[in-house]
Amino acid sequence: MHYFEHAVIALILQVIIARMTGNWWAAAGIASAYFIGREVAQAEYRWIEHYGAHLRAHMPWWGPLDPRVWTRLDAWIDWIGPLVATCSLAAWMTRR
Repeated sequence: MHYFEHAVIALILQVIIARMTGNWWAAAGIASAYFIGREVAQAEYRWIEHYGAHLRAHMPWWGPLDPRVWTRLDAWIDWIGPLVATCSLAAWMTRR
């Protein structure tokens, strides 16, 4: 269940936003962006800890995108899950 929590939360957020705006794709983008941003921020902290001598000033702009800090499966699932779930729901709801 741990791997599905972010996807479920993103779907709930998407439904709330879509009901307020009437736009399922915008809601999918907002809900997914939250979790993508969260994982990128965590990647920044991993990069700073492992390669930046614990100083943010040492991190280059590409630091959070460095493949060396994306070695754990849960980091990938935590942003891909919400992205796939919200885009699937948006596609389904707009075809309905």
